[in-house]
Amino acid sequence: MNARSSAQQYRQTAISSAVLDANPHRLVSLMLAGIRERLRLAAACIEIGDLPRKGQALSEASRIIAELDGSLDHSAGGDIADGLAALYDYSQRRLVEANLNNDVAAVQEVDGLIADIEGAWRDIDPERTK
Repeated sequence: MNARSSAQQYRQTAISSAVLDANPHRLVSLMLAGIRERLRLAAACIEIGDLPRKGQALSEASRIIAELDGSLDHSAGGDIADGLAALYDYSQRRLVEANLNNDVAAVQEVDGLIADIEGAWRDIDPERTK
């Protein structure tokens, strides 16, 4: 086993442990961070011309966004859930455009939108108010 695969295996184990130990609020935080990590990777891949890895990173980000969108409770969340659903839909469309056109600006736009959600989510952390 080489150093790169060992590091990847360690990272995956650390992520799995964090998910298993996380409360629902923390899980969403991890998902938002995961989206942003993949978006930054996709932007870097566009810049260096690694298009297969760009596609994989955007696909992974898109899957996480779909999971967040699918977990919205529209009956309990009302306008907030509807607004998030619209934002997730817009983000998905922008990522398709980014993938088709190798558009770093579109990837960065979505990263900014997710960063805004991430910041708001962090502000309502129940552990933070204790």
